Amino acid sequence: MAKSTSKKVEKKKELVIVESPSKAKTIGKYLGSKYKVVASVGHVRDLPKSKLGIDIENDFEPQYISIRGKGDLIKELKKEGKKASKIYLATDPDREGEAISWHLSNLLEMDKDDPIRIEFNEITKDKVKNALKAPRTIDMNLVDAQQARRVLDRLVGYQISPILWSKVQKGLSAGRVQSAALKIICDRENAILNFIPEEYWTILADFRHDRPFTAKLAEYKDKKLKVGSKAEADEILAQLKEKEYSVSRIVRKEKKQKPYAPFTTSALQQEASSKLGFNPRKTMMIAQQLYEGVDVKGHGIVGLITYLRTDSVRISAEAKEAARHFITTALGENYFGNNFYSNKKKDIQDAHEAIRPSNVNLVPEEIEGSLSQDQFKLYRLIWRRFLASQMTPAVFDSMQVEINNGDYKFKASGSKLIFDGYKRIYTGTEEEKDNLLPELKEGEILNIEKIYGEQNFTQPPARFSEAGLIKELEDKNIGRPSTYAPIVATLTDRKYVKRSKKMLIPTQLGFTVTNLLTEYFKEIVDVDFTANMEDKLDDVEINGSDWKNVIKDFYGPFEKELKIAEKEIEKISQEPVLTGEICEICGKPMALKSGRYGDFIACTGYPECKNAKPIVKKIDVKCPTCGGDIIQRKSKRGKNFYGCSNYPNCNQVFWYRPIEKKCPKCGSLLVEKKAKTFKFACSNSECDHKE
Repeated sequence: MAKSTSKKVEKKKELVIVESPSKAKTIGKYLGSKYKVVASVGHVRDLPKSKLGIDIENDFEPQYISIRGKGDLIKELKKEGKKASKIYLATDPDREGEAISWHLSNLLEMDKDDPIRIEFNEITKDKVKNALKAPRTIDMNLVDAQQARRVLDRLVGYQISPILWSKVQKGLSAGRVQSAALKIICDRENAILNFIPEEYWTILADFRHDRPFTAKLAEYKDKKLKVGSKAEADEILAQLKEKEYSVSRIVRKEKKQKPYAPFTTSALQQEASSKLGFNPRKTMMIAQQLYEGVDVKGHGIVGLITYLRTDSVRISAEAKEAARHFITTALGENYFGNNFYSNKKKDIQDAHEAIRPSNVNLVPEEIEGSLSQDQFKLYRLIWRRFLASQMTPAVFDSMQVEINNGDYKFKASGSKLIFDGYKRIYTGTEEEKDNLLPELKEGEILNIEKIYGEQNFTQPPARFSEAGLIKELEDKNIGRPSTYAPIVATLTDRKYVKRSKKMLIPTQLGFTVTNLLTEYFKEIVDVDFTANMEDKLDDVEINGSDWKNVIKDFYGPFEKELKIAEKEIEKISQEPVLTGEICEICGKPMALKSGRYGDFIACTGYPECKNAKPIVKKIDVKCPTCGGDIIQRKSKRGKNFYGCSNYPNCNQVFWYRPIEKKCPKCGSLLVEKKAKTFKFACSNSECDHKE
């Protein structure tokens, strides 16, 4: 009898495609062996980089191609797709993610009308498994909204930028949102430059009591008083000396300070900037890590926060209940506030929740050892903000006092915190102190200690910090959560703005580009036009309006402006900034230049003379090895370090700025290494001296 042979048939797996490898790793651990989870590593198809890639004559049809360098990845995805019993597309829950799923469905020849799309706002085991039970079809409104933005941005960027290259200088760019943001910065700088300060005087009175206090002159004959000069102030001070000061009114009441809403993307970027010193790009990078999953000791890989791109302050009933349980258990019933928040604008992104911890029971301090320092700081900020948003208001005992001197009225106010509420876990950037007034009585005559005038001048508007610019863009309805960080980065990368003490200052190049765009492409830099365009693009997503009609309405006038600009704009000469140095090769002046990797010095005789060298920044410290000058340098990653000017003959290097002072223990130079308990440390890694 012949032996029967049976070949074991491998059971087909279900394929889940996500965007990033780290997300794939997290989800793969949740789903087990029945599923195979792979990453598309972002987009797989896009418009070509080498040309416009939009068929204007054929109804603005995008000409998508597979992204260069992703051929092997696409082959692998197709191979896995053919082997799979079912394919689920689990890209991010937003426009961009929906578009990536749509492109994947085309590449893998899937029917977009089948329920192939799954989404989850947080990467936890329950949420991922529940999403697999409720797949949906691809939302073409979301896809079309992304296509509209992509095509519009390509039409603007790829057709204005070449004009800037030919008329101003190579390497410049323009953009639908970027250029409007630059105009806002330039307008603010012009307002500062044109500001004329006005003099005004503040009149203050210091009173003696069981607790000394100060009141400010506010009214004359029950009308707000403005004092514009020293002569006016002196005249008022003379009149005030003639009469006594009496308490005319005391108002005591309880004031409540409500907690902040949980984070939107914009609010997170602003708060991380002011509290942690993170720029928007860094904030989003770390938030992405927290969202995609971190290996937490005792819990495995866990997605720690919900999706990081959102305009919404809404939270789920489940999250609210988790917060209630945590607050009442850890702090007490009187700390739970049962607060509800509404969005400023009823917006498409309300489909997402606010940014919050996925599991509020993962207390930051308890998992700190599993996180990097920056991950811990950002997670703690998000965790505390979310919990605080569900807590009771802080309660203050407030007191306002009015003090009369004839027809003049002084005012003073004080407050005392009587219940900390949400401030128990979340405070402002500076610690708030009680400001107490003494116990006063109406009709009481006060003893004056001193009365005096202070000269002041009105101040110009402040420059924008990165956080301030994001708030301005959000307030003016320019851009969306996914665009705030890239906008700021692009403006600095293009040398349109520079940072100084965390403030954004437009460069001469930034002014040149803005002035040119304002003259020839008024709508591109116009705030109202850009905001209105955002609403039209949102309408594609909300109501399914035809995205190509939005492009047509924009392109007609824009095409005419392009033709006029190409014809009329003359070459703008950028005067070189001379350094005062002479080229040692050809004898011509050396000038400051900007390049891809920063500023440098080059010969004005280029291209005939190609002499160029880095900018040397001396710090008035001598090299302890050879006596040469210690100069500031930059590493390949852009980080500052300090090395000997005699390199490569001398390899002395410091990663922190050295000072001209030696360590009393070992004789090495001290370096600036500021911490809470010390300012300087020994540069010798084997020496522990600090001071």
